[in-house]
Amino acid sequence: MATIIRGKDVADHVLSGVKADVAALLARGIEPCLAVILVGDDPASQVYVRKKKEKCAELGIRSLEFTLPAETKQEELLALIAKLNSDPGVHGILCQLPLPKHLDEQTIVRAVRPEKDVDGFTCRISADAERDLMPCTPAGVMEILRYAGISVAGKRCCVVGRSNIVGKPMATLLLLADGTVTVCHSRTKDLPAVTREADILVAAVGKPRFITADMVKEGAAVIDVGVNRGADKKILGDVDFDAVEKKASFITPVPGGVGVMTIAMLMKNTVRAAALQNPAGQDS
Repeated sequence: MATIIRGKDVADHVLSGVKADVAALLARGIEPCLAVILVGDDPASQVYVRKKKEKCAELGIRSLEFTLPAETKQEELLALIAKLNSDPGVHGILCQLPLPKHLDEQTIVRAVRPEKDVDGFTCRISADAERDLMPCTPAGVMEILRYAGISVAGKRCCVVGRSNIVGKPMATLLLLADGTVTVCHSRTKDLPAVTREADILVAAVGKPRFITADMVKEGAAVIDVGVNRGADKKILGDVDFDAVEKKASFITPVPGGVGVMTIAMLMKNTVRAAALQNPAGQDS
């Protein structure tokens, strides 16, 4: 039976460090600030934005919220981002996804200056992680592995899913931690044979209960990134939790696993961005 890794426990550990970093910045007269842009009235996005705002308040991070109508034109949104880019009092900018279909997400995401991109979408991940704003969800997975004492070095790692937001950066972070990494996708042949080789299996495919027990190596660590809605509106992960729990050594639940870490890493990125934009010794 697997050890269940609760995201809240890991998030609390991360956020205790964030809170100390906020205090250190405030002592220097620097108030970390996160600007969140919400376009339209998507209910899930509204919930996410509210949670981020609440977490900022809890940690002492100033938050700005810009709620725009769904019909906002792309040039109007780009103008707002440009204004926030040039504001030295704003350290992080987040444009809540998904955007209305008439807006080009890639153009919008790339408009945010890299040093203020606290989502980490435009980050060129390097070994110098302390100076990078890591993509929040993959970085959260790495924190989970560290917290649980799961070493990546020398392990066979499999990432199921190749999205730009999770799958690809996840594979890069595992590589930087000296894992031997395979990325699987819709064209992978004999997927179960590949996933059964993995000591660490990260599911980020976006299909409820897609990873079944027969796809998992005995004793593997299984990290479930998926957030899906079942027919009864219940939140489900990409992993068949009840069956896989009996076979894995470690497993994250959904909800209560990786999702909690995404917001924690956003807070960490925001404070890191504020520190990088205001190096010690350059206080006014």
